[in-house]
Amino acid sequence: MPGKGRPFEKGNRSGQGRPLGSRNKRTIFMEAMENHGEAIIKQCQLLALKGNPSALRLCMERLSPVSRPWSNRFAMPAVKTATDLGPAWESVVKQVALGNLSPEEGQVITNMLESRRRVIETEVLEARLRALELQLQQSKPRAA
Repeated sequence: MPGKGRPFEKGNRSGQGRPLGSRNKRTIFMEAMENHGEAIIKQCQLLALKGNPSALRLCMERLSPVSRPWSNRFAMPAVKTATDLGPAWESVVKQVALGNLSPEEGQVITNMLESRRRVIETEVLEARLRALELQLQQSKPRAA
């Protein structure tokens, strides 16, 4: 039985792993880029200038990377009741308009506020239902 740190018995052919001295794909790619990287980049630029859509996209992705949403923080009012939702939404819209939040961040936050609204609505409905059930139980005539 194999001991700790030795998952396979000696002579097991299925658990050998990568042969010694073999290189992974990233290493092979990096070596190729060291040797031919500049020529590859120039070729890609030429193809892009000739209108090749893949080369154009590749060059544009490298020249202007995809923008990521900002991670600025802002003070949003507490949302404990349904009446707190209006000021919270207004706060998000204002921050997006001022440029303190990206539109994507604003959308994410308003989605969370919408989820919070549904939770509040469910809590209110449950409380009202419990109150009605209690009222109904209290108004039933008791059998003697």
